[in-house]
Amino acid sequence: MIQNLLVANRGEIARRVFRTCRDAGIGTVAVFSDADAAAPHALAADTAVRLPGNAPSETYLRAELLVKAAAETGADAVHPGYGFLSENAAFARAVLDAGLTWVGPPPEAIETMGSKVESKRLMAAAGVPVLSELDPASVTSDDLPLLVKASAGGGGRGMRVVRELSELAEAVESAKAEAGSAFGDPTVFCERYLETGRHIEVQVLADRHGTVWAVGERECSIQRRHQKVVEEAPSPFVDAAMREELFDAARKAAKAIDYVGAGTVEFLAGPDGRFYFLEMNTRLQVEHPVTENVTGLDLVALQLRIAEGERLPADPPPTVGHAIEVRLYAEDPAANWQPQSGTLHTFEVPDVDRSFEHGPGLRLDSGFETGSVVGVHYDPMLAKVITWAPTRAEAARRLAKALAASKIHGVVTNRDLLVTILRHEAFLAGETDTAFFDRHGLDTLAAPLATPGTERLSALAAALAEAAANRARATTQARLPSGWRNVRSAGQRKVFTVAGREHEVVYSLTRDGLRAEGFEVELVSNEPGRVVLDVAGVRRTFDVARHDGVSYVDSALGSVALEAAPRFADPDAALAAGSLVAPMPGTVVRLAVQAGDPVKAGDPLLWLEAMKMEHRIAAPADGVVAELPVTVGQQVEVGTILAVVGEAE
Repeated sequence: MIQNLLVANRGEIARRVFRTCRDAGIGTVAVFSDADAAAPHALAADTAVRLPGNAPSETYLRAELLVKAAAETGADAVHPGYGFLSENAAFARAVLDAGLTWVGPPPEAIETMGSKVESKRLMAAAGVPVLSELDPASVTSDDLPLLVKASAGGGGRGMRVVRELSELAEAVESAKAEAGSAFGDPTVFCERYLETGRHIEVQVLADRHGTVWAVGERECSIQRRHQKVVEEAPSPFVDAAMREELFDAARKAAKAIDYVGAGTVEFLAGPDGRFYFLEMNTRLQVEHPVTENVTGLDLVALQLRIAEGERLPADPPPTVGHAIEVRLYAEDPAANWQPQSGTLHTFEVPDVDRSFEHGPGLRLDSGFETGSVVGVHYDPMLAKVITWAPTRAEAARRLAKALAASKIHGVVTNRDLLVTILRHEAFLAGETDTAFFDRHGLDTLAAPLATPGTERLSALAAALAEAAANRARATTQARLPSGWRNVRSAGQRKVFTVAGREHEVVYSLTRDGLRAEGFEVELVSNEPGRVVLDVAGVRRTFDVARHDGVSYVDSALGSVALEAAPRFADPDAALAAGSLVAPMPGTVVRLAVQAGDPVKAGDPLLWLEAMKMEHRIAAPADGVVAELPVTVGQQVEVGTILAVVGEAE
């Protein structure tokens, strides 16, 4: 039996595995990079081992360091989590060669499914429907649109959609570079791209005694950059007949490679219900909680028992009700999904009170807590928020309400987007194919929940809370209202900005109460952290927190981050016309131009790598590259000038 388990991973998946280990009485070992030294997962285990460095290639991708950490801590088993080395056959062999228990499938199965090219050929031979592979060198316009895809790895990295043949060469080169960086294998291939497909996957479990379960299907069609955003079980698209066909295909896939452990067989289904094998993930999936919540199973516990040689019962449990999971990312959807970094000053999701069992409540799987730092070296996912309910509509409503009521201060997130999706009539109708964002418009879906009117009220609340905080710190006459005068005088003035929109608040606190220009409100109470206003007969409560010059205001009307406008402009802050600055901290990985080169609007200038993704920096207009002050391999911070494009002479 397993006594001490090392999790060769980080973040929420490491904490997730540790939770099951605690329930099972198994000791835990964490590994952490320098950037993760204070991360919650590094503090959650019984023992933790430092992996010197920050980049994945220096730390979590170093198989020899992980095996050494297991030996040094007395671990007798290794769980790979997902991502990093979880689908690396060489790592699995290294663990087994060290005499440790590998909580995963046989290395041979990982190897077979690790190549999407070879796995498709094997699946076709096993009777599983597949999309044919296309050679990038022989693609014609009749094959468009197509998907360039990394043969190794997943998570949307090393994938590009091509709709014009002229885009193919750059897409292949970019996908190769990203795949090589993320997975150590630059091999890519092409396949036909279904514009309106459904991403349906089947959770499988197999023991060493020949039993193979198809536990249930999940739909993960709402995606950005080919990475899943919303997942649910069961799929609203799948009927009983299609479900049986999917389960049969998934079991065939698992049996074809003598699979053992937990895995996921992914399919792409067309509008006609026909489906095609995409890949098999030989590990636990990010979205496994929705399957747990509709079956009552602990999939990690089953992984451990299978690794210990236990038999599965003949049949899996039935699914009950509906579960939905959303991935809460530190990113700005309205800015082309730009990843965010910084300190998470407040991270509170209300009513988190359940784990695997059916029943009302909410589940939170997260690698972050209040005070955690969101860095640039790893994926920007903050948490997975999951709910279960008897019906799909109830699950969506409950999850949307919890997200809207969450307090998330310090970084921009996709929270408002998630709430809008869950409340969208198309989502509630089950119309959730992979073109969801394109069909309904990202500009609409990513719009803030807080209206301009809510922003104005929040600005007033922020000003009043700040005034209360100033009086609380005062050493004399602290009981007088801020700005109080015996005679009427000019009001207090405060200016805030929200995403470039300016809100000016002018108010006075008098014997007769609050007077605020342009507002019809009465002040019920104001404290440094909470302001209560009567707005046209409706009492509204605004919770206010201040960090680094930003006031975060949360209310039932929506959450608003208000930056205090500087009283005087800084002339040194102005940038030269045509300057392109780094939108995030990262590393310059490729240059496409040199100083003096002519460029057209949209031409690539360089690529930044941050948070496991490549980000293309393009020319904003026709012109000439006047300056290119960065070099390949250079680390840059937010706001660093990357290039200057001037007018052509």
